Amino acid sequence: MANPQRGEIEAILDGKVEILCLTLGALAELEAAFEATDIIEVVERLQGGRVRAGDLIKIITAGLRGAGRSLTHDDVAVMHIEGGVKGAVDIAARLLQATFEFTASEGSSGEDSA
Repeated sequence: MANPQRGEIEAILDGKVEILCLTLGALAELEAAFEATDIIEVVERLQGGRVRAGDLIKIITAGLRGAGRSLTHDDVAVMHIEGGVKGAVDIAARLLQATFEFTASEGSSGEDSA
């Protein structure tokens, strides 16, 4: 079962529930894969709405590796993803949201500073 406090999500890949998590190592892998100067550049690129299939493969692979699976981009490219391409986009979006949402909320006290 995924632990949202750790930024984990669940996804159905090849008919099995898999845990994905973007650890520091997985985030560093994404920075390198996207040739980005930092992870914010990666997130901004993805938020721009123009995501390539190869981007989705990189994100899902990094999430699986972050959760302890030893898979290559080629392994992930041939996996059956529940929901097809739309499902892959959903996995990537949920994974990024789970990774950064908890961190962002930690710095906020929930009170207005006005």
